[in-house]
Amino acid sequence: MTGRILLVDDEKIIIKGLKYALENEGFETDEAYDGEEALAKIESGNFDLVLLDMMLPKMDGMEVCRNVREFSDVPIIFLTARGDDMDKILGLESGADDYITKPFNMLEVRARVKGIIRRSKHAPAKAPARDQRTVVNGGFVFDPDNRRLTIDGREVGLTSKEYEILELLVTHPRRTFNREDLLKAVWGPDYKGDARTVDVHVRRLREKIEKTPGEPEYIQTRWGAGYFYKG
Repeated sequence: MTGRILLVDDEKIIIKGLKYALENEGFETDEAYDGEEALAKIESGNFDLVLLDMMLPKMDGMEVCRNVREFSDVPIIFLTARGDDMDKILGLESGADDYITKPFNMLEVRARVKGIIRRSKHAPAKAPARDQRTVVNGGFVFDPDNRRLTIDGREVGLTSKEYEILELLVTHPRRTFNREDLLKAVWGPDYKGDARTVDVHVRRLREKIEKTPGEPEYIQTRWGAGYFYKG
């Protein structure tokens, strides 16, 4: 597997270890040592994934992530020494796809990186016309072949994880998926993170696609069971 990864941490020894582990797997890497440098490189570069430390000089990781999400859906994995669940949730809400808690095992890092890159390949060129897999629900138009969603003619930018959740639900209308189903399908069977990660991503997804997120029209909850696309 190949891909270009930006490594962001203010500790050079961590960058060195990540660089060695990932380049041995065939990845190309670049590095940044503070938040401002990271943001500048993401704006000017073309990366397949960003490994982003949460605690950085000049601009912290969450601020970097929020800024990146204004112009890019590049997958972001937070590296965090914080063990508090709320910090992890806030990190996900800022736009990250996943998080890994320090100290981490390099085998886990490589597995997470490979999994996310494998599932977030660049979208193919947009087709001139819709094909039969396009889902139309009023102003909601979901084109899975071109990884494109428009609502009332407005294109909606989604992160890779948000897109994968939406694709799974939309392509199985009215079928209920619980947290474990979604974790296994979107994050992979070996994912060791908290199941509440799913709730954070669904909430963020609703904020982007629903007119009233508290009263969702598309992604609905079946209490005690899970989430489903109404169709």
